[in-house]
Amino acid sequence: MPLTPEQLAEIDAQRAQTATTRRVVSPGMEEHLYTAHPVLDHGFVRVIDYMGDDAAICQAARVSYGKGTKSVQNDEGLIRYLMRHWHSTPFEMCEIKLHVKLPVFVARQWIRHRTANVNEYSARYSILDREFYIPAPEHVAAQSAVNNQGRGDTLEGAEAARVLEILKADSARCYDNYEAMIGQEGQQGLARELARMNLPANIYTQWYWKVDLHNLFHFLRLRADAHAQYEIRVYAETMCRIVADWVPFAYKAFEDYRLGAVNLSAQMVDNLRRMLAGETVTQENSGLSAREWREFQDVIGRS
Repeated sequence: MPLTPEQLAEIDAQRAQTATTRRVVSPGMEEHLYTAHPVLDHGFVRVIDYMGDDAAICQAARVSYGKGTKSVQNDEGLIRYLMRHWHSTPFEMCEIKLHVKLPVFVARQWIRHRTANVNEYSARYSILDREFYIPAPEHVAAQSAVNNQGRGDTLEGAEAARVLEILKADSARCYDNYEAMIGQEGQQGLARELARMNLPANIYTQWYWKVDLHNLFHFLRLRADAHAQYEIRVYAETMCRIVADWVPFAYKAFEDYRLGAVNLSAQMVDNLRRMLAGETVTQENSGLSAREWREFQDVIGRS
């Protein structure tokens, strides 16, 4: 994550500023403000601003005039009740604004979560940096044989080296051509909005991403899951650590009832009850498809 000395100085200046306020502050989140948390080879996540804390969730749920707390224990119990019973609006009272630097192909996955406000760095106005995501060798893998949108075994030896060399060479060649097209020495130079089409999907972009806590939890439930693509999962895992410091009661409830929990279909619940009653249940008599059966076996630890 090669931040320039000027960028580091700007972050230090932001972190040195303090102000007296009547608004709610989260001590844990204050420690994260403006700091760049590195992700992948050139990416990062930074907290730019936030609103609310655990008490704000309880205040909204109780519609109280004050801070909303009866006691710490009552607040934690209320938050766990809200999470357990899928009450969403109290969590929408907290918001976070992040500055994220990420590869374009990760951004295209990320933007599928349409419940946030986004403003992305514009390659129509500015020139993109020569920064590309090149996976570490341990993350270069073959196509999964059982999952059309996942990876299988790690590539090794000459094949892995060949793939990495192609990624590096193609990235460098595309950027060289990008610079050549927009250059104005001896030519007018192609418009930046056109020249960018030649850049690969592993080039880095940046954006500001603002979202409420309810929708952030939905994002994290999907993207911090072990089945999520590694390159977006590491961003989600970094954000999980930040959120845990921001709203510790809410995050613990999220871990227990969402991130570490599972959903079972009605058929799966029926099969589980049959098993507990001593009946032999197989994929053939379960009423589940082969893929559902594999997922069910994973959940009950029989895979």
